[in-house]
Amino acid sequence: MTNEENKFPFIETERLILTLPDETAAWQMVIFVTENREHLSRWEPLHSDEYFTEDYWREQFGIARKEFLAERSLKLVLFHDGQIIGGCNFTNIVRGAFQACYLGYSIDYRFEGKGLMYEAVKAGISHVFNEMKLHRIMANYIPTNERSGNLLKKLGFAVEGYARDYLLINGNWQDHIMTSLTNHNLKTEDIRK
Repeated sequence: MTNEENKFPFIETERLILTLPDETAAWQMVIFVTENREHLSRWEPLHSDEYFTEDYWREQFGIARKEFLAERSLKLVLFHDGQIIGGCNFTNIVRGAFQACYLGYSIDYRFEGKGLMYEAVKAGISHVFNEMKLHRIMANYIPTNERSGNLLKKLGFAVEGYARDYLLINGNWQDHIMTSLTNHNLKTEDIRK
């Protein structure tokens, strides 16, 4: 691994590797998003045709790496046996008095129900709390997305509210249940400005 590559997280779990890949993984991401287009459409914004191209993902991986270095996001890609099977994103990082971010995630339909999303998100949370020293992670989900609600509950997220017409998902404004998880082990002297 080069010095440049050492700047980016490489998180190993029992069955997964979570990292910020470089542009050479764009073709793998195209396979993931294309094969899961219908599966994920219920939970995601509408995507342009460009979203399903290598050029788009080469650019996105470059942006993700720059945002990580600037401490604005951590957009982890999930690899299982060398194949991209999902993502676990910590975005909109705010420092100062807030020290928080938003969590989003997705997994290949063929890998649902195997505990891999729990494994990935748990590892990502550990990195965000212990390495990046954030205090709060917020995650919101559509009420009908029971899998997501159960995952967040299992991870210890607390329900904080209900937001009407919160996000434009699959062409429609969708209500969301708002949750958060707080890092009670963060010491004030460890907070980054």
